[in-house]
Amino acid sequence: MDEDLIALLRWYRDMGVDLAIDESPHDRFAESPCRPVTRADVAETTRPGPSQEARPAPLPERPAGLPQGTEAIEQTARERAAAARSLDELRGALAAFDGCGLKVTATQLVFGDGNPEADIMLVGEAPGAEEDREGRPFVGRAGQLLDKMLATIGLDRSKVYIANVVPWRPPGNRTPTPAEIALCLPFTKRQIELVSPKILVCLGAPSTQTLLGAKDGIMRLRGRWLDYRLDGQTIPALPMLHPAYLLRVPDKKRLAWQDLRMLAKAIERLAAEAKGA
Repeated sequence: MDEDLIALLRWYRDMGVDLAIDESPHDRFAESPCRPVTRADVAETTRPGPSQEARPAPLPERPAGLPQGTEAIEQTARERAAAARSLDELRGALAAFDGCGLKVTATQLVFGDGNPEADIMLVGEAPGAEEDREGRPFVGRAGQLLDKMLATIGLDRSKVYIANVVPWRPPGNRTPTPAEIALCLPFTKRQIELVSPKILVCLGAPSTQTLLGAKDGIMRLRGRWLDYRLDGQTIPALPMLHPAYLLRVPDKKRLAWQDLRMLAKAIERLAAEAKGA
């Protein structure tokens, strides 16, 4: 094979381009997840033919904009998540869950990494290409930056636990849809409950808005403590800029450093309280 072509394919891979685009327009937001998505479904929707002419998608009837049938799958997700009594059981339940179509296009489940007994838990948005290949969250360029950020305040992956709101990589690193987030959220909440951190760090706007119910953008939310409420328990939560954003806008690293100092002071208070107890 031509060396230039090989170099181009490697560049596409490194940039996260790993999905062929259909020749015809195709509205995936209008597709209903009312039953498990199979590889046969994917093959059918990508098969070219005269029936795939672009047509206006029907407007969803639900005010929240989620597809019909989502409520039943959300209920199944809630029941399976609640039944898990450990992180291993939760991982197994999530691996067996077929309600989210992202499972079909992803290489593997990206569940969590770090110390499940840590006092600090960080939650991002969704896996990227490297995470999808390795099956661990935050191992690409953004993950490497996150490791460096944590190291500045004396933390590493033996002292924190890391997860994402969505555990499967969206095709082409696109933003997860509201339906995909809603279907995965019961498992994420149960994951937080089982880890039971003393401090929750929400990396980026999607994680912050999903877990804390905030509507403002991350630039307005970062730099202040909010509350994550879980079954009557309140966990201090600190929204921070996502490392992927800092790679794109490096001059905002000064804000990330301010937030890291806030986190360090909170950890110092926890240590003092534990020592005095």
